[in-house]
Amino acid sequence: MSFTSVRIITKDIQPLVQFYEKVLESQVIQYTEDFAELRTPLATLALASNRTLGLFGKTDIARPAENHSVILEFRMDNVDTTYKVLAGFLGNKVVQEPTTMPWGNRSLLFRDPDGNLVNFFTPLTEEAKQRFGV
Repeated sequence: MSFTSVRIITKDIQPLVQFYEKVLESQVIQYTEDFAELRTPLATLALASNRTLGLFGKTDIARPAENHSVILEFRMDNVDTTYKVLAGFLGNKVVQEPTTMPWGNRSLLFRDPDGNLVNFFTPLTEEAKQRFGV
């Protein structure tokens, strides 16, 4: 088995495309007005409009902007530097400024335009670095 992708269902993918391109400094590949992907070496973040749900046979299987349990996590080289660069852009979307967590990561928690939680983290302790192969 290989974990491949996480897909965010949204009403309009453009705000998410622009947001993730900015915070991740990466290009999102937009295949249609309803579907885009941001590929990383380990997994893909897919962005899809709720109109794509009809392709699965039902349009009510997911509801945009109602995530209350999942955090998207991205390992960064230096979360403190990243925060300094993005603080003005993120503004009141920041939930927690960079903080060292008990499990050895330094984490920045914020929300994307749909309210999804995003965690940028940097492993600090040797144990945390080993978990992520850094």
